[in-house]
Amino acid sequence: MNNNYLDLMERKNEIMKKSVGIDYSLFESGSIAFDFEEMMKKVGYSLDEIREIQEETGVGNTPMYELRNLTSLARSLAPAGKGARIFLKDEASNPSGSFKARRAATAVYHAKKLGFKGVIAATSGNYGAAVASQAAMRSLNCIIVQECYDSEGKGQPEIIEKARKCEAFGAEVVQLSVGPELFYTFLKLLEETGYFNASLYTPFGIAGVETLGYELSRQMIDLTGENPDAVVITNAGGGNLTGTARGLIKAGADKTEIIAASVNLKGLHMASDRDFNKKSFTTGHTGFGIPFTTVPDRSDVPRSAARPLRYMDRYITVNQGEVFYMTEALAQLEGLERGPAGNISLAAAFVISQSMDKDQTIIVQETEYTGAGKHIQPQLSFARNNGIEISLGNPKEEVPGKSIVLPSHPSLIKVQDLDLDKLRKSLIKHSLEAINTENQKKLTDKDIQFLADETKSSTKTVKEFIKDIEP
Repeated sequence: MNNNYLDLMERKNEIMKKSVGIDYSLFESGSIAFDFEEMMKKVGYSLDEIREIQEETGVGNTPMYELRNLTSLARSLAPAGKGARIFLKDEASNPSGSFKARRAATAVYHAKKLGFKGVIAATSGNYGAAVASQAAMRSLNCIIVQECYDSEGKGQPEIIEKARKCEAFGAEVVQLSVGPELFYTFLKLLEETGYFNASLYTPFGIAGVETLGYELSRQMIDLTGENPDAVVITNAGGGNLTGTARGLIKAGADKTEIIAASVNLKGLHMASDRDFNKKSFTTGHTGFGIPFTTVPDRSDVPRSAARPLRYMDRYITVNQGEVFYMTEALAQLEGLERGPAGNISLAAAFVISQSMDKDQTIIVQETEYTGAGKHIQPQLSFARNNGIEISLGNPKEEVPGKSIVLPSHPSLIKVQDLDLDKLRKSLIKHSLEAINTENQKKLTDKDIQFLADETKSSTKTVKEFIKDIEP
């Protein structure tokens, strides 16, 4: 077959269908709508079955810790009577060192069941290590495709660290520079090998995270007698939040507040060669969090099973320096040395707890392993080498891509709320732009209801937003 860029892109839907085994057209209806819940049912596994699948490879049932020292520090900064108890779900205890082992366990099991000889995943993050680990356990071949370098050949320490971990599990790692070649190479490999697309965004992957939400509820009831009042979830592509929220709901914790947290990287373009090494976080930042929240189907499958705006009650951001500070605080005050991504939600939970009552509880939803490229010092050294100014002071003065400001006092750690209605309107606007003008005028009741479900709002609100958007 002709493998030039345009020809391969024309075959992408055919390649995806063959490599995932899902005919996404079965769930389409109207101009915009698709049946998300029906698609999730097609996973073919109940929550109990997924728990059994994960237990076969030692995934899940990770410990929950109460962060008593950080709770005490938060209370010392909070008004009288405030300072919720902070808990942490230690997902670094999974075989590959992160919650993404849950997604990988289900996806790789399904690939094995369908008779695929290997799996491929396009990821620069912890998911690569998770897929490689699970593939080794299931005796499948594995290829991980990474976006690793800028045009000068400079690689992100954290991504290079994850490549080493993937290779340790026996995977082949294909490292690329930032740009469109990632998706092109990914498609080309899927077609050439006939391997399973172990995408982060299939129903198999998202359903795998539901066990995490379920465990959060069950463990908190065992520890406190109640479901958690709030759960803070590091948000990037949205699968973490979607799966966790669905698991909480299935456990009966439907009153728990779902809070998304991302590092503020406003002004940096994730597909820009110039900006690629100007950030100190490869995931959990607004460069992924905002686009995937407002355009969830921008993923590597036709219809993403990660739909975060359906579930989030609040979306907040923190700065890079604040996350570095909380990473150190977790190690020195609680004796837990963990990687950067989970500490995004930790920084957010530390601040939010100060506005909650003392008898309330808030959970930091996950941790990740740490290693040579993930530690604070290599990250800060890399930042300095790329012209980023490092200082001690007030984090609100931090400018992404230009400076990292470590807080001179924990009272300076703050969160910024994003406008959820603005994000909802953006999702609706993008959905309308994806169809032609004539179809925009023919939106069915099913389309409107779909947009209401997508934005966790009402059909009335959707209609009002559409009126505002229309010229």
